[in-house]
Amino acid sequence: MRSSERARPVGRAGRAVGRALHLPFTGTARGIRKATHAHGAGESGLGKLIELHAVNGAGDVMITVALASTVFFSVPTDEARGRVALYLAITMAPFTLLAPVIGPLLDRIPHGRRAAMAGAMLTRAVLAITMSGAVATGGLELYPAALGVLVASKAYGVVRSAVVPRLLPPKFSLVKANSRVTLAGLLATGIAAPIGAGLQHVGPQWPLYGACALFLLGAYWAFTMPPKVDSAKGEAKAHMLLHGEKKPSLRTVGPSVLHGLQANAAFRALSGFLIFFLAFLLREHPLGGQSPAVSLGIVGVAAGVGNALGTTVGAWLKSRGPEVIIATVLALVLAVAITAAVFFGAGMVAVLGASAGLCQALAKLSLDALIQRDVPEQVRTSAFARSETLLQMAWVVGGAIGIALPLNGTLGMSVAAGLVAVGALLSVRGLLSAAHQGAHPRPKVA
Repeated sequence: MRSSERARPVGRAGRAVGRALHLPFTGTARGIRKATHAHGAGESGLGKLIELHAVNGAGDVMITVALASTVFFSVPTDEARGRVALYLAITMAPFTLLAPVIGPLLDRIPHGRRAAMAGAMLTRAVLAITMSGAVATGGLELYPAALGVLVASKAYGVVRSAVVPRLLPPKFSLVKANSRVTLAGLLATGIAAPIGAGLQHVGPQWPLYGACALFLLGAYWAFTMPPKVDSAKGEAKAHMLLHGEKKPSLRTVGPSVLHGLQANAAFRALSGFLIFFLAFLLREHPLGGQSPAVSLGIVGVAAGVGNALGTTVGAWLKSRGPEVIIATVLALVLAVAITAAVFFGAGMVAVLGASAGLCQALAKLSLDALIQRDVPEQVRTSAFARSETLLQMAWVVGGAIGIALPLNGTLGMSVAAGLVAVGALLSVRGLLSAAHQGAHPRPKVA
């Protein structure tokens, strides 16, 4: 037998082994692509945005793991509280000044949305490498870089919200599209978090290397989005003025949107508060004798599961009235927060985390539906950009309250209930009145 003839079976066997080794990866990739591109999302370009947002979520959680280990877990509680306060002062405080500028600034570049998303990804890739040298020491140079990461992350979020309406498949609602995008980000975060924790054991800089690689991939994928993402056809800036006002407001977009935004601001403030307050409370007083890391993990998983469930339920609710949904979830989470204050304990903390995650997801999807329904298409993307910056500012306020509050569980849950109660007082009556009056046409919103 010739040597070439003997080599053929060996070659075929080698190719068969290669296909067998690649099958788990290629099969998984095809399965993910099939899920993200289902129901016309692939043809419209929404599938690519879903995948891009998953990469964004994974990269952000890698940076969060690295920062948490440096700022929080690696030092005693009192010093950690000081470091987190410093982190808030150096990063969050300037962001409260920058946030109102992000939306209007991005309004001016409607033809460069792909470049803006790619730029936000590339900026975080560079800053991740910059932080890798300081993350082990926790030096002050870490904080300006963290501020840059925060600003770039929120800029991406604003542009992403403005892009979604451009990529809706036929017979696809905005709330359903946003639920898919959000769910992809949550799933990617859940997968990347333990990977980041594993990299952290290799070295404090390794999660940042992973984040850099993900953001570089995201920057490339941003440019593969359909060209219509950069089209400004039919759009106009939102001039939100009413009755001779000298400063812009959101009142001209209708009472339902205004009250929906107030309710969502309360949920974002609650989210920021719980993240920072429970981080220190559970470090000092872990749940059920567990370690601080396990206690935080239990609450984090509960909140993540609640958020994912809320996102799924939001898509299932279809044409239910968004005003009623927002009012209902406000009442639900207020009741849970009051119960947690009265019967403070490990179980109630986990229940509050899950309830807050579920209700925040439903409230945000309902706000998206209100913007889709009540805001003219010509100004819808601008309204999304402005609302996202305002919600981020509410998160900053809640976080600042959480870091300043004494570590008393009953007091903390009472403050959490108070934040939700303020949102309910400002918005529930207006939401129910708008739903009852039916001042606007009610097309299908989900």
